[in-house]
Amino acid sequence: MKHRHLVAAAAITAAAALALSGCSGGSGGANFSDSTPKDLSGTVSFWHFFSDREAKVIQSVVDDFEKKYPKIKVDVHSGQDDEKLQKAIATGSKVDVGLSYSTDIVGNFCSNGAFRSLNKVIERDGVDLSQFSDTVKSYTEYKGTRCAMPMLADVYGLYYNKDLLQAAGYTAPPKTLTELETMAEKLTTLNPDGSIKTLGFNPTMGWYENSAAHYGPAADAQWLKPDGTSAVGSSEGWKQLMTWQKGFVDKIGWDKLNAFTSGLGQEFSADNAFQTGQVAMNLDGEYRTAFIDDQAKGLNYGTAPFPTTDEHSDLYGGGYITGNIMGISKGSKQPELAWALLKYLSTDTDAVVKLANGLKNVPTTKDALNSPKLEVSEQFKTFLDIAADKNVQTTPPSPLGAGYQQTFEDYWNKYQSQGGDLDAGLKAVDKQIDDALSLSTGP
Repeated sequence: MKHRHLVAAAAITAAAALALSGCSGGSGGANFSDSTPKDLSGTVSFWHFFSDREAKVIQSVVDDFEKKYPKIKVDVHSGQDDEKLQKAIATGSKVDVGLSYSTDIVGNFCSNGAFRSLNKVIERDGVDLSQFSDTVKSYTEYKGTRCAMPMLADVYGLYYNKDLLQAAGYTAPPKTLTELETMAEKLTTLNPDGSIKTLGFNPTMGWYENSAAHYGPAADAQWLKPDGTSAVGSSEGWKQLMTWQKGFVDKIGWDKLNAFTSGLGQEFSADNAFQTGQVAMNLDGEYRTAFIDDQAKGLNYGTAPFPTTDEHSDLYGGGYITGNIMGISKGSKQPELAWALLKYLSTDTDAVVKLANGLKNVPTTKDALNSPKLEVSEQFKTFLDIAADKNVQTTPPSPLGAGYQQTFEDYWNKYQSQGGDLDAGLKAVDKQIDDALSLSTGP
């Protein structure tokens, strides 16, 4: 699990770079057939970012595919991150199917042709897209072009230490950010010198999974307008979230909080601060359940949807969802073989369930979510419920990739420690994003 999610944490930086790289999408690729091929044979290349134990999970499902299609050989290239994938496609290297850890590349790859449109073959083969939620469908297409299919999802919620909450007199997790802050204050303990010993909740932006994207659904905060320009400055949700977070940081004290945070263990190590009990409540993804099973077996913990702002309590139950996406390179010489593999990994129920059980991510098809073969603990089920909730949200695709998110993140990171005129700051963020969009799309 460690490598996959360390890589995913860097997705914003990588995707932002890709958006400005001018990927050509390769050349000389073959076309899809007008009718579904009856007999498939040959070799198809599959690039993905997983390594070590997780790569073995992927390989086991690829082996199943080869058993189903004995005339097809899959040439697997593991450990290939988004930057390597983009370069390979741009230079015409043999890439048929590419698996990305970031939905943020979809707007870029769909618009520049790096991943070819799947609209024709989806219709030709009668693929049932209703198996996917509207949110999942939204992050695999851009402006009507579906150039990707999903392979599992990451869903974010609240983890809480049951023993620490019970000792403080709490029997249930918070549902609003006000409740979260109140409970966190009571759960925080200090050393004799006044430094923090145990923190109820760490509000520091940029720490572990604390990001604007993961917080946004708590206030129905909007990223982009219908025309693709920035909605950050005009979305009241961002102001509510930033005002709350900044006030929380100031209440604890930036220097005191920073000193405590700098001494905590790495997120994907056994010294993760939630796993060690140094932080009582934490925002994290469903994959944390696997880390706890492996690294902190005795931890008595629960999971719940992340709290909302008081103004948006009706959104409680939802949260943030993102996921892995797969596409077929424009330069693929074997698009039908690539499509067969892509379709298998994204829609075959047994394949999706096997991947979900092995990687401990959330399935993206209704049949897989309801499969009796899906391994579901009490804590993991929370994330299945969040994924199915009507209020679940994701970040919208853009030609900028995740560049618009990074621009906002940079400002928020500065604001939490330095403050300033929030309205003016958000207006400046809008301008930066819109200027970058103009450069990306041209006049």
